[in-house]
Amino acid sequence: MSLPAAARPDDRDALRAAVREVRAGSGMSVAFAGPVGTGSVRIEEIVGARTRFLRGLDVRSGAGLGGRVLREGRPAGVEDYSSALDITHDYDGPVLAEGLCTVAAAPVLVGGHPRAVLYAASRENGSVGDRVREALGRAAARMAAELAVRDEVDRRLALMAAASSGPPPAEDPVRWEEVRAVHADLRLVAQATDDTELRDRLLAACTRLAALGGSREEAVPERTVPVHLSGREVDVLTQVALGCSNREAAARLSLRPETVKSYLGSAMTKLDAHTRLEAVVRARRLGLLP
Repeated sequence: MSLPAAARPDDRDALRAAVREVRAGSGMSVAFAGPVGTGSVRIEEIVGARTRFLRGLDVRSGAGLGGRVLREGRPAGVEDYSSALDITHDYDGPVLAEGLCTVAAAPVLVGGHPRAVLYAASRENGSVGDRVREALGRAAARMAAELAVRDEVDRRLALMAAASSGPPPAEDPVRWEEVRAVHADLRLVAQATDDTELRDRLLAACTRLAALGGSREEAVPERTVPVHLSGREVDVLTQVALGCSNREAAARLSLRPETVKSYLGSAMTKLDAHTRLEAVVRARRLGLLP
């Protein structure tokens, strides 16, 4: 069994989007950020800079404002960077060369662990007000949610790889059930992400998984016209195939039970099926479900 390819997008695109969001929402003249490495943050994305001194800067845990945020795992800010007493001044050179005065930073936490640090800064004296804090918080939360989705995709694909080792799934019902569970979860993850490219890759992977089901079932000779189910109809059938009731499927798909019932009825009509089980069987034979 060959695994579907759903390569993880470069996380720098999420970092870049967060930096732009911070600058637009905070009203500050400069925004920058970096991913967390081994005990440090490396500044990779900058908007509004006049010099190149910040780009590529490695900020160690506990050092400077960003290092403090990294170590403590919570937002912080200073209103006069050059004279702030509650941070170290390891990076005064590049920060002051850029002319920054008011600086705030917030961590991007996924599962309680810092994955990036976002900054908002101004060259003028001022206070780190609610607008700045809220902009940093929103951008950090959005990026954290996106990274969590990507992490879950990686985890599910790893499970799929483990399930595919050994005897072919066609000869092992237990492995097929795991493939179906992974297929269902990947469709749920696809609906949860705001990343269009990632969603398309996930759905493409789901389509390839579903086609495997058609290859192991007997053909349906009486059906000569292709059946086209909507994405939501496939989502509902996927949950039904796992044994979910309409109410359970609704909870998993964030839909109302009556909406699930409507999608299921529509899918059954298209599949010329009279029962839920018959709809699932026909969908599998047509390669719409694994």
